[in-house]
Amino acid sequence: MAGGASDFTYEAVAARANTSRPVIYRRWPQRGQLLKAAIAHGGTKVRRTTPDTGSLRADLVHILTGMNQSMTQFARLITAHLEIADSPEHLTPAEVRDLFLGEQPQRMRTVMDRAIARGEADPDRVTDLVLSVPGDLVRQRLMLTLQPVSRAYVEAIVDQVFLPLVAPQRDSTS
Repeated sequence: MAGGASDFTYEAVAARANTSRPVIYRRWPQRGQLLKAAIAHGGTKVRRTTPDTGSLRADLVHILTGMNQSMTQFARLITAHLEIADSPEHLTPAEVRDLFLGEQPQRMRTVMDRAIARGEADPDRVTDLVLSVPGDLVRQRLMLTLQPVSRAYVEAIVDQVFLPLVAPQRDSTS
């Protein structure tokens, strides 16, 4: 899918898989189904382990920095998907993201659970919305600029946005 939807043909997929077009067509009779499978397969190539540095900040910087590597491929997948949006298997960009990432979003929850256990985060402040903020900010910057985000930008997200959102509140009466 490196060339976008115009290169996403049964012939191209069969050639890349070293098989025949009928074999591909039997498994995925509609182009949209084939695209869904390709998106999910593409995501398996960028799966990463969950960091456990002992520091919420370091774990988050690691996860967000790693997003740079996968987002170029993700942008191509979104572009190809939008080019064949009339498919019966039409997916929203969020569904494409979910197919591509698979279980990857669970990494943030795992990192946060560890941080809560260490006292680095307040469990009452760690909502699904708050957990989505760092990745959403990186993804937005990547999609708008089509350039990798800098480490300084990642650190600003972590230090100026995310950590203040989840930090345990200090008791102001002491």
